Amino acid sequence: MEVVILAGIRPLATLAADAIEALLRRKPDAVLGLATGSSPLPVYDELVLRHEQRGLDFSRAHAFTLDEYVGLPAGHPQSYREVIRREFTGRVNISPDNVHGPDGAAADIPAACQAYEDAIRAAGGVDLQLLGIGTDGHVGFNEPVSSLASRTRIKTLVEQTRRDNARFFGSLAEVPHHAVTQGLGTILEARHVILVAAGAQKAQAVRDLVEGPVAAICTASVLQLHPHATVLLDEAAASSLRLADYYRHSYDNKPSWQGL
Repeated sequence: MEVVILAGIRPLATLAADAIEALLRRKPDAVLGLATGSSPLPVYDELVLRHEQRGLDFSRAHAFTLDEYVGLPAGHPQSYREVIRREFTGRVNISPDNVHGPDGAAADIPAACQAYEDAIRAAGGVDLQLLGIGTDGHVGFNEPVSSLASRTRIKTLVEQTRRDNARFFGSLAEVPHHAVTQGLGTILEARHVILVAAGAQKAQAVRDLVEGPVAAICTASVLQLHPHATVLLDEAAASSLRLADYYRHSYDNKPSWQGL
């Protein structure tokens, strides 16, 4: 796991966008894994800017989103399919047919989850998965004590997650109690994982992710088992790390050819 600590969210977004741009330029039909939440938004803004100013081409790319609420009607402004369209895919030249998300409105949720797993596999797997992290250490909607080998499935949201997400809705009562999410085992199959975290409210979760044991109570800690995981942090999110100075030293002295 590589930990990179920079001064703010904008340089983090630039670094993540550099990795995605490099991937698309060497593999135009790359498969991207897209996360919602606040942390990835500056990354999407940077990619849109590169599309508009540099001609970064998404026309052959595919995208798979991490998760979706259960029970929201099609077109609901807070459905993750709609959020991704509004914040990113609708602003670049990726084909809508190439953007895939879990079906939270399916009549048969288990069958829809298996179909999503099959679709990711049929596309060749995810080349680069972008992630955020919840204040309790979850990734996707893999809440604490999720199986570390889990696949796409329905999950009940903990109240902290619902409270954290209530700002996107009119009230806490409007936040669904369930979501369909890629499992931790699914996420681990991505060839490169980039997790972005900013803000002091993420510091405890980041410490558990990077320096704690691999444990289901912090589901993000499973990334310690990934062969190519990159954790991008601002100073506030990194403030509880014991080895922060080592991570800074490692990045400052990294070989220029290595990339993320």
